[in-house]
Amino acid sequence: MSKGAVVLVPFPFTDLSGNKVRPALVLHAQAKGDDCIVGFISSVQRKPEKFDISVVHSKSNGLKTDSVIKVEKIATLQKKIFIGELGALEPAYMKEVDKKLKMLFSL
Repeated sequence: MSKGAVVLVPFPFTDLSGNKVRPALVLHAQAKGDDCIVGFISSVQRKPEKFDISVVHSKSNGLKTDSVIKVEKIATLQKKIFIGELGALEPAYMKEVDKKLKMLFSL
């Protein structure tokens, strides 16, 4: 598993009251380690927010429907809880993700 992978995970609610199985984007995966940083992917299309990236579903990324990467919704999760890998995000989208992450963290 590497950066750019689209995975299926039990993504935690922000209040930690539970979780929901959903796709997520791998933002960082340690070569030697159990943890992985992922970003939330939603199929709900609303008015785009500053750190949202709209993604068209494809065979390559494995998403079932057009979705939105919510770059500001990030979690560190153990790799062992991942349910599966759906695909890989296309390079053009990954460039946009990197750009939004730099803006988010003021880098």
